[in-house]
Amino acid sequence: MDVSLSSWFVILLAALAANLPFANERLFAVVPLRMPRKSAWLRLCELVILYALVILFARMIESRMGNAFEQKWEFYAVTACLFLVLGYPGFVYRYLRKQHA
Repeated sequence: MDVSLSSWFVILLAALAANLPFANERLFAVVPLRMPRKSAWLRLCELVILYALVILFARMIESRMGNAFEQKWEFYAVTACLFLVLGYPGFVYRYLRKQHA
């Protein structure tokens, strides 16, 4: 896989994963919950777990292409902020969109 193509693939995967908690009422879009609506805390926990999975997947792709570079806390701070920005459309759709009755 080309470096540019794999970079775009990871960005697309991050955008989809960041919006997943806001798109449905199931846990990770698979596990049905007993409560009718997911709480905001559960959505936040889902976001953190999905962020970790995307980072692990990106790390796996990087290591398969060559040497994986060691990252410091700055990298994770920037990518976490980017992940939150990518999840903003789902947040707007879930919490800020006006409901028409």
